[in-house]
Amino acid sequence: MHDLPEPALLGAILLASYLAGSVPFGWLMARVLRGVDIRTIGSGNIGATNAMRALGRPLGMVALAGDLGKGFAPVWFLAQGEPALQVACGAAAVGGHVWPVFLRLRGGKAVATGCGVLLAVDWPVVLGAGLVWCAVLLLTRFVGLASVAMGVAFPCIAAARGASWEIVCGAAALALLIVGRHRSNMVRVLAGTEPRVGLFGGSGGKPEAATDSRALDAGDDDRGDDD
Repeated sequence: MHDLPEPALLGAILLASYLAGSVPFGWLMARVLRGVDIRTIGSGNIGATNAMRALGRPLGMVALAGDLGKGFAPVWFLAQGEPALQVACGAAAVGGHVWPVFLRLRGGKAVATGCGVLLAVDWPVVLGAGLVWCAVLLLTRFVGLASVAMGVAFPCIAAARGASWEIVCGAAALALLIVGRHRSNMVRVLAGTEPRVGLFGGSGGKPEAATDSRALDAGDDDRGDDD
């Protein structure tokens, strides 16, 4: 494919990508399996990190796979071979995760779904950025800071690998979104109030109630989630 589809088909592809990205796997699993609204416990975030608090690590990993998959699938199945269409589908899927129509536009932080998109486009970029995430987490134990570092690494690694300008620009836009969604985490890191995570501690204990009304506000959490 060398050209974008006709407008009607392009619109249908982007709508399908957005709706796929809007599926809140962590929220659905917590609601069905535990009878709780994930937005009222832990950080209040709908992503996999908070899902682990509500569901335990094994089921939280299933939620993570879902968040990865909803970024991967639209790009892999609907946009193979055309960088501009890959970026458009990926942006729609990530937009669905961050602003899901099913949850009144209050969603996650773009990291897991963004990783899914890049896995479909150029998986070594995710591998390299994942190593950055691990290194920063090991050094600081700040999940949010590790996620920001990972996001910033996306366009750098893509450019170093000689990716098309569309992919590099798309990765840069994703990095800016990730940084923006973690702005409150960065403020707390600078203030010395951001909680650190235990590297080998479990996440499957009894869910805690969200600590304040901000838990229902997109991107403004209390626990440094990275989803």
